[in-house]
Amino acid sequence: MPDANNSFALRDFTPYEEKDGEEYMNPEQKVHFRALLMAWRRELMEEVDRTVTHMKDEAANFPDPADRASQEEEFSLELRTRDRERKLIKKIDKTLELLETEDYGYCDACGVEIGIRRLEARPTATLCVDCKTLDEIKEKQILG
Repeated sequence: MPDANNSFALRDFTPYEEKDGEEYMNPEQKVHFRALLMAWRRELMEEVDRTVTHMKDEAANFPDPADRASQEEEFSLELRTRDRERKLIKKIDKTLELLETEDYGYCDACGVEIGIRRLEARPTATLCVDCKTLDEIKEKQILG
């Protein structure tokens, strides 16, 4: 299962084919990324539904404390994963808003184009590779 914070696995994903001389973030690209983000969001919501169903179906009152503890730990891990995914869904929603306001695809720090390939790898990216690298270096220096 992919880490909800770092990657996603969309079924039937087709990379965007850039054309020579094509304007960055043109309507075709926006449609592509909107579909990508919506599909990602839909997959995450399906996971939430599966978790709720699983927890309802699997909930049992085990007489053995070890069995009960194992089930509680499993549910706890699943809920933590869903909480990260819930935060990711909020980020996807914010990204969809950026698409509507014409701000999507441009670095928040320096304003340059983030790039089609980077956005396909990380559709919620708000920093270009250079600014993200600097951000990570600063974080590493501060946190050690």
